[in-house]
Amino acid sequence: MRTGAKVTVGVVTAALLGGAGFGAYRLVDDVGRNAHGEAGPERTGPPTADEVEDTARDFLAAWARGDAEGAAALTDNAQAASAALGGYREGAGVRKVTFRQGAAAGAKVPFTVTAEVAFKDRHSTWTYESSLGVVRGRTTGHAVVDWQPTVLHPGLAQGETLRTGPGKASGLKAVDRSGKELDPKQFPSLTAVLPELRKRFGEKAGGREAVEVRAERPDGTGPGRTLHVVDKGETATLRTTLDARAQRAAEDAVARRDEASVVALRPSTGEILAVADTGARRAGFNAALLGRTAPGSTMKVITAALLLEKGAARPDQPLPCPQYATYGKQFHNVEKSENPGASFAQDFAASCNTAFVSLAGKVTDADLGTEAREVFGLGMDNWQTGVTTFDGRVPDGGGAEKAAAMIGQGQVQMNPLNMASVAATVKDGTFRQPHLVDPEQAGLKLARAARPLPRPVADGLRRMMRLTALGGTGRTAMAGLGGDVGAKTGSAEVDGQDRPNGWFTAYRGDMAAAAVIPRGGHGGDSAGPVVAAVLRAG
Repeated sequence: MRTGAKVTVGVVTAALLGGAGFGAYRLVDDVGRNAHGEAGPERTGPPTADEVEDTARDFLAAWARGDAEGAAALTDNAQAASAALGGYREGAGVRKVTFRQGAAAGAKVPFTVTAEVAFKDRHSTWTYESSLGVVRGRTTGHAVVDWQPTVLHPGLAQGETLRTGPGKASGLKAVDRSGKELDPKQFPSLTAVLPELRKRFGEKAGGREAVEVRAERPDGTGPGRTLHVVDKGETATLRTTLDARAQRAAEDAVARRDEASVVALRPSTGEILAVADTGARRAGFNAALLGRTAPGSTMKVITAALLLEKGAARPDQPLPCPQYATYGKQFHNVEKSENPGASFAQDFAASCNTAFVSLAGKVTDADLGTEAREVFGLGMDNWQTGVTTFDGRVPDGGGAEKAAAMIGQGQVQMNPLNMASVAATVKDGTFRQPHLVDPEQAGLKLARAARPLPRPVADGLRRMMRLTALGGTGRTAMAGLGGDVGAKTGSAEVDGQDRPNGWFTAYRGDMAAAAVIPRGGHGGDSAGPVVAAVLRAG
């Protein structure tokens, strides 16, 4: 119980300690008793002026000293009042409150509230006007406060509560790598990304998050209405790795699709240059960073790296592409095409499933997952990008499950961030963990792969990806993009879908990108143009 609270009526101050408030109320109520202590007639009709003034004074005194139950006992709804008054101290963070009681107008008593509000190390004085009504209790005949949420604050609606916490106002201005501000209105895919960056790094960037007292809705949805600003905060500038030009191109590319996700990286550093997703624009879920779905034949980049490293295949090695192949179950090519005279590089460029499945017996059940982790940094759940991400999954499996994983089906799960990183690893030769902010300034511990791609393997993969970009399934999308290029298409079949998801991952110079188009069909036709548009901007 707190002491020292005061309630002022006009210019008169009365200190009320312990149970004095309730005792004063009882004296008023017992005026009707006779000299022998027998109960007088029960009072009826509106409260008298004295009852209105005394009841308001005693209620405010109990509230001021933190006696929620005592104050609630002076209302016509003790349960609701006790919860609300208790929450005033705990949820709203009011450490001290005093009142100046005004002259009653009938049964209505106005009063001025002066509350000292604290949230962590932030403090402020909150002054506002409110009022209460006094009514005759229906069962006791006592004068009591007519409890309404507006007694706490006139801006409270029925069922709402007061809560103090971080405000809606941003304490952080995020800018791209060259200092251009990243406004979510201009870059809607960043609507969920920027608040997470602000929450994690706002103070490290030198800013201070705003603190507000809000009226929160009964169902807990939404941030609520701001009633008082405890601290308006201080805007800091956080420089991200994003490139506004690439981000603009990514936003425009996904906007042309009902569903699409794309991520672009810098292979030499792992810096994320662009993130765009239609789901993030509409519902806040960023599938580009958090998605978990089969990557289809883009997974053949990792599988090819494994086969080359194991000596199970060479780019120029003859490897027929039959219409069907069986390993645990029968597999087919997306177009059900065949090429009996193909080489391994041509199989890769044409995205021949059956050729890859025919080599499943050359590797162990754990090899593909090991390659993904040790060389490409995937599936270890240890990426620190600056925001929450899914880091890929390549589980061990035997039989048909192993064969399916080799062509990006089965239980393999990826998103555009993961597959952009795969292309970047091929381009650079070493896995460099993707990140959105400067690791040193943000205190990020970047994940490392156990080993780089062996040089002959990296060279072989680059030749095969270049063949795919210039003369294989990626040639249409990559047309007109000069320089050092490489690509891989993918079409991932998903149960219950009439069309496969379209995937595409590629690099051009020091930029790598990957995209997925749900139910897009062939990756070169659907996801390819999205990736190409971003690579052109780079």
